[in-house]
Amino acid sequence: MTMCFRIRPNTTLSLPFSASKHLLKLNPKPSLSFTPHSHSSTSYYSSKITMSSSPTQTIEHIVLFKVKDDTDPSKVNAMVNGLSSLKSLDQVLHITAGPLLRNRSSTLNFTHMLHSRYSSKDDLNAYSQHPNHMSVVKESVLPICEDIMAVDWVAEDLQGPASLSPGSALRVTFLKLKENLEEEKKSEILGVIKGIKNSFGQISQLTCGENFSPGRAKGYSIASIAVFPGQSELETLDSDEELVKLQKEKVKEHLESVVVVDYLVSLPQSASL
Repeated sequence: MTMCFRIRPNTTLSLPFSASKHLLKLNPKPSLSFTPHSHSSTSYYSSKITMSSSPTQTIEHIVLFKVKDDTDPSKVNAMVNGLSSLKSLDQVLHITAGPLLRNRSSTLNFTHMLHSRYSSKDDLNAYSQHPNHMSVVKESVLPICEDIMAVDWVAEDLQGPASLSPGSALRVTFLKLKENLEEEKKSEILGVIKGIKNSFGQISQLTCGENFSPGRAKGYSIASIAVFPGQSELETLDSDEELVKLQKEKVKEHLESVVVVDYLVSLPQSASL
């Protein structure tokens, strides 16, 4: 096994982002091709993520869940604990699952989130198709969720540990761009996001990138995670209204819609509706 470190500065909007530096294992495998999925919960989990491996980069995987109203809290905890238990799989560098701290989006009412990291797209595919993962999805996720969306991207700029400590606060942002936006403009948007970390000292890690699983993302094509040491640092960022507004102004003319959620990394036992 060869380990390499990849470091690159990042940024964030008044939207969510995260980053981290971590050890990446070389895991060369044959190239595969991606099969898009529909937006339904069942199709998301029954289809494969198949694409070429990228052994020198880290993969970010975010899944948002909308748990059905009036679901028994014990079933919600079973889902969260089942997803969290998948950290035992060899392919998983980091995984956390639990209730959202805040959903800042008015149109998509998600209640829970999963965040995990992998050394390659092949590892993400192996995790997705692992019998343990499929069992948790079939027995604990699909019966209680009415909506699911997922976004995956390549993080080339991780700084810090791959595994995030309990108490860390995440701001996750998904951007849906206006139709027919030039590639140059997409690059500009990514550049603005990557530069945000320099403006907000509270951010300890930040990654962003273009989604490579379009069939599962409801049209959102750019994603970011900003990681903060804790909830107080996240709230400090929000208090700097002028700087936040300035960052938003740089990209808003190119956006159709935005999903922003906040999440606290916690132990599985603390998760409930």
